[in-house]
Amino acid sequence: MFDRYEAGEQAVLVHIDLPKEGDSENLHELELLVSSAGVSSLAIVQGSRQAPHPKLFVGTGKAEEIAETVKIHNADVIIFNHQLSPSQERNLERVCQCRVLDRTSLILDIFAQRARTHEGKLQVELAQLRHISTRLIRGWIHLERQKGGIGLRGPGETQLETDRRLLRARIKNIRARLDKVAVQREQGRRARTRNEIPTVSLVGYTNAGKSTLFNRITNSDVYAADQLFATLDPTLRKLDIGDIGPVILADTVGFIRHLPHDLVAAFKATLTETREADLQLHVIDVADPRRKENIEQVQSVLKEIEADDVPQLLVYNKIDALDDVAPRIDRNDEGQPIRVWLSARTGVGCELLSEAINELLAKKMFADELKLPPQHGRIRAALFNLNAVHEEQFDEQGNWLLSVRLPMAEWNRLKKEMGHDLDSFVAAN
Repeated sequence: MFDRYEAGEQAVLVHIDLPKEGDSENLHELELLVSSAGVSSLAIVQGSRQAPHPKLFVGTGKAEEIAETVKIHNADVIIFNHQLSPSQERNLERVCQCRVLDRTSLILDIFAQRARTHEGKLQVELAQLRHISTRLIRGWIHLERQKGGIGLRGPGETQLETDRRLLRARIKNIRARLDKVAVQREQGRRARTRNEIPTVSLVGYTNAGKSTLFNRITNSDVYAADQLFATLDPTLRKLDIGDIGPVILADTVGFIRHLPHDLVAAFKATLTETREADLQLHVIDVADPRRKENIEQVQSVLKEIEADDVPQLLVYNKIDALDDVAPRIDRNDEGQPIRVWLSARTGVGCELLSEAINELLAKKMFADELKLPPQHGRIRAALFNLNAVHEEQFDEQGNWLLSVRLPMAEWNRLKKEMGHDLDSFVAAN
């Protein structure tokens, strides 16, 4: 019922420069998207306008130029580097006699190809159905014509309404299944919270090197490639960080300019890993000339999913692509790490990332020297059970001198369980 091109098809790309900054797109990024979708680019039609044409997005002359280019190259599809309205798509198809896809449809198709898990496939299907619901008429063009005669008037409208009802029912069903998956995901998150395991989430613009960095520091084999949206489904791995101990590292989907709102809405459950994290590692391609705009786009999406208040560490990746840039940690006036410069591909500087994570998460830890009288052996045993004792000595009075380190929440819980003000046993007191 729905138009959907197959990988390997050949396309004519259309890129229009618009003076309004919010409408501008990057041509190179379109070429990367097309390549990621498995489509061959035959030709690129470029132009400029002060504002999109309400009927064709481009002017009539440019539309005829696009149609001529399609005929010359015998292209299968036209891909616009912009978001088109349903009517603009239909009007362009009539003029060019060729299928027309906009930037949103292209991104949705890439996501459909990348989804591997049950949840990921459901989320992509939901986003596709919500997007295509406004373009449903394209699947029933043969019913648009009104037939004459008694009992034959208006069959197109009836069929379309039936189809819309089926579509709404399918969307409702997918949402219910996603809610069930979200509950299961939340149960896993609560278990990690009970165990006081910090979560660190990788975020960033697509193709910034998140999966490569993820593989480098966790010794994993998550799929990573020099293409947009190489990773779609979230991946979790346990990582040991210095004095902190076990940490859960989450690799999530990359962001992009004008990420379709339907996708953001569909992936909100998955992106909860980012929203509920203790620390975000914002991976940035330092060699990208548009890195400033990319950073702004990532921050915009984080704000949209209500994850902009999570502590963030900037990771300037791909320093191997620049000359005379050494790995380092940049700090603020208080001495806290704010940026780490490294190369995930070569591994240079990755040890600095672990050092910075350790420092930033350390404030969630209790680390001090305790002086326990002999009668409080139960407290000592509890600390050993938590693997919190790093060193033990005795003084002349027989007191235990313990060097302890454990999550602050675990320390507070221990104080409640023991029924003592454990802070009174801190040696400094």
